Amino acid sequence: MFQSFTETASPDQGPARLSALQALLKDRGFDGFLIPRADAHQGEYVAAHDDRLAWLTGFTGSAGWAIALTDRAAVFTDSRYTVQVKAQTADVFERVAWPDTTLGQWLAKALPRGGLAYDPWLLTVAQKRDLEEALPKVTLLASDNLIDALWEDQPAPPRAPAFVQPLDLAGEPHTDKIARLAKDIAPNSAAVITLPDSIAWLLNIRGADIPRNPVAHGFAVLHADARVDLFMDPAKTECLADHLGDSVRILPVEAFLPELASLAGPVQIDAATCPVAVADALGQPVEARDPCVLPKARKNTAELDGTRAAHLRDATAMVRFLAWLDDQPAGRLTEIDVVKQLESERRATNALRDISFDTICGAGEHGAIVHYRVTEGTNRAVQEGELLLVDSGGQYVDGTTDITRTIAIGTPSDEHRDAFTRVLKGMIALSRLRFPAGKSGADIDVLARASLWEAGLDYGHGTGHGVGAYLCVHEGPASISPKGRVPLEAGMILSNEPGFYREGEYGIRIENLIVVEDAPALPRQSVAQMLRFETLTLVPIDRRLIDPGLLTEAELIWLNGYHQRVLDVVGPHVDDAAAAWLALACAPL
Repeated sequence: MFQSFTETASPDQGPARLSALQALLKDRGFDGFLIPRADAHQGEYVAAHDDRLAWLTGFTGSAGWAIALTDRAAVFTDSRYTVQVKAQTADVFERVAWPDTTLGQWLAKALPRGGLAYDPWLLTVAQKRDLEEALPKVTLLASDNLIDALWEDQPAPPRAPAFVQPLDLAGEPHTDKIARLAKDIAPNSAAVITLPDSIAWLLNIRGADIPRNPVAHGFAVLHADARVDLFMDPAKTECLADHLGDSVRILPVEAFLPELASLAGPVQIDAATCPVAVADALGQPVEARDPCVLPKARKNTAELDGTRAAHLRDATAMVRFLAWLDDQPAGRLTEIDVVKQLESERRATNALRDISFDTICGAGEHGAIVHYRVTEGTNRAVQEGELLLVDSGGQYVDGTTDITRTIAIGTPSDEHRDAFTRVLKGMIALSRLRFPAGKSGADIDVLARASLWEAGLDYGHGTGHGVGAYLCVHEGPASISPKGRVPLEAGMILSNEPGFYREGEYGIRIENLIVVEDAPALPRQSVAQMLRFETLTLVPIDRRLIDPGLLTEAELIWLNGYHQRVLDVVGPHVDDAAAAWLALACAPL
C-alpha cells in the first residue's frame, strides 16, 4: 500500500528533545530558534529529511510552526489541527491558534528583546520582514539548522529520479512555456523559481521526492532570453537531458548560490516563497510573483481532458468502494479496513501512481478531526449510528483527484441529517453559481456557509483550494475562502468542500472538484463576461443523510440532475453489482 498506519508522531520524546534544543540555544548564545514546517523549496509538503517540526514536537500536520526559547516553547497551528495538535504534542509546548495569534504577536510578549536564530533556507523573505516589523527590539540571526545538529537518525535528502510528463498530457511544449513566460521578464533580467511544482510544470517533468506529490526538488532561474538554468541533483536528471534540450542548462545544486551571485541586472524573486538565503545571495532582488504560478493554475485543454479522464476512472473506484461499504454490517470494519479497501479499488484501475494524500477516514468523533490520519494506535471500529467521513484522492498520470464523502452507518440522527443537508446546500450553492469575471474566492465563500450560519454553525477551514494536473493536490494561488483574493479564471481547478464538525462527536464534509469555465451569455446580460463551474467529481452523495424538506426546488433539481449524470456517465464502467447499487444511490429525491 501507499499508505501506512504506523504512528509517526513522538509526543513522548518532545520534552527531552526540547531540553536538548534549549541547552544548545544557551551554548550558542541564542535566545530562541524558529522551527517552521518547511524546506528550502517552500512547498506545502516536506520530505522525511525536512520534517523537523514533527521530530521536535510530535505534530504531523501539513502546516505549522514551533518556537523554542530558552525557558518556554510553543506550537502554532491553524483551525484544521486544533484537535490533532492536542493529541500529538506534550504539555511542554504551548498550543497557539495561528494565524489568529501570529508568531510576532506571541514573541512580542515572550521575547521582547534578544537574539532569535533561524535557518535562512527555511524562512521566506516575506516571513522575515513580518517578524522584523513585529519585533523591532529582537535581532534575527541567521544560523545553521539547530534541529539537524541534534537529529542523529535524520533521513537522507530525497534523490528520486525525475521523469518526463508526456506532451499529450502537458498540452504545451516546455520550450513554448519558457518563451511565453520569458516575455514578461525585464530585458537582461531573470526570475528565480523555488517551488517544486512550478519547476515541474514549466519543464514538463515530474518526480518523486515528496510522498503524494509528483515533484522533484531543485531550483531554477528563468532568463529573459528564454533560457533556463536547472539546479538539481545529477541522480535526478539523468533521463532529462534529451527532453530538456539546449534551452535548459542542467547544473548541480551546489552551483546555485554561486550562479546567483554572478547574475547581472535585476533578478526577480517571489517574497512569499523565496528563502532568505537566496535573497541574500542576490543582494538586492526585485520582488514579483513566481512567473509560473498563475499560468500553471489556468489548465489548458489537454490538462482538463486528462483531469476529466482521471475523475471518471477515480469515480469507478469510489463507486465500487461505496457499494462494498454499504454491504458490510456495522461494527465489522475498522477505519484501517476502510482505507485499505479504498486504496485497493483505486489500484484496481491499473493506473494509480500514488494517492494524492494520506486518506482521511474518521468514524464518529474522529470525523471531527479535520485532517485525521488513522494509525494502528488510533484505529477504531465503525459503529451503528455513526457518520464516517472519508476524504481521499488519487494521483494518476493524467490528473489529480480529491473527494470527500460522509456516509451514514445505519440510521442517522435528525441532527446528522440537518447538519449534512446544510453543508450540502452550501456545496450546491457554489456548484450552481454564475459570477462576473474578476471575482475572487473571497467574494463567493459566504454562499457555502449561509445555510450553516442560519443555524448558528460554521467551519474553520477554507471552502476550496486549487488542485494541480498530476501535480500537488493543494495548489495556489486561487482559493475559495475569506482570504482568497486572487480572481478566479477559466481553467482553474478548485475544491468545493464545506463542512461541519462537532468536536468529540462527528464530522461532516462533502467535497467535489470543480473547474472554472466561461458561462454562456444570457439574453439581457449586462456584464461583459460571466463564469461558472463545471463539476468534475462524479460520485453519489449519501441520500440517507439528506433532508429534502430543507432543499429548495432549484437545489433538488441540481442534486437530481447531478445524480442522473453520475449514473449515466459512471454506470457503464462498473460491474453489475456496483451498477445496481449506483442506480439506487442515484435515485431522484
